[in-house]
Amino acid sequence: MSFVGTKKVTRFDYVNYALLAIISLICLFPFLYVFSVSFTDPKAYIPLKFYLFPEKWSLSAYKYILSTNSFLNALKSTLFITIIGTLMNIVVSFTFAYVLTKKVLPGRSIMLGAVVFTLVFNAGILPSYILIKQLGLLNSYWSLIWPSLTSAWSLIVIKSFLESLPSELEDSARIDGCSELGVFLRIVIPLSMPAIAAFTLFFAVSHWNTYFNALIYLSDSKKWTLQVLIKTLVIDSDSNGVGQAGAGGDDRVVPQETIRMAAIMLAMAPILVVYPFLQKHFAKGVMLGSVKG
Repeated sequence: MSFVGTKKVTRFDYVNYALLAIISLICLFPFLYVFSVSFTDPKAYIPLKFYLFPEKWSLSAYKYILSTNSFLNALKSTLFITIIGTLMNIVVSFTFAYVLTKKVLPGRSIMLGAVVFTLVFNAGILPSYILIKQLGLLNSYWSLIWPSLTSAWSLIVIKSFLESLPSELEDSARIDGCSELGVFLRIVIPLSMPAIAAFTLFFAVSHWNTYFNALIYLSDSKKWTLQVLIKTLVIDSDSNGVGQAGAGGDDRVVPQETIRMAAIMLAMAPILVVYPFLQKHFAKGVMLGSVKG
């Protein structure tokens, strides 16, 4: 009895798998440490000690973080920027990319050239800051949304994906009396759900992790995003930005390290929760966009 096409596992495969397992564990250890310290009881926490698992479980750090106005304000700011920004990214990117697929559109080559130009050349930080200031968007959430409505890379990939869809479906819809807007909403969008799911994740992660632009455009600490707030906790030695906003003048003493790790876990949690639901569309959406160049 022979097995046709069965690949023999060699020593190289075993060594390769072992190295990949070791690298995976090395990458996993920092997350385990952050998780462990965040759930460690403040009374059992010992600085400069490596924690793989909490010696004594406690939610004190999470209760403390969630009771502060600064963290709640940062969470609201990040949720607003992520939800509104992602929705606008999807609408602008797919409508613009759909327009670029139409070869009969006047000025299509000029628009496509402008998109590719921005992929190669960038104005820089100073001109961007001056533009945001002249538009009156400083210290506004829209300073983080409007400038990043889409990107050249996203447009090119989405355009490639839309061009891979059968054009006969659009032609048959037009024969049935469907308008261009109807073709886009009833034919193109339903067929583009894998790509929409993939780019929703791309855009959402980008907005959720917004740090540098929020740091230079938002001067009001009440409008800080989670990433800026975590920077003040992790990098700055004084974390009074969280402590002074505690609820009801609580006198609880929670070690700074457990507060920092709890804040990091809370910032990572939403993306870790959402990603598994979009994972099945993630690879499919990106691969379909690479079929045509």
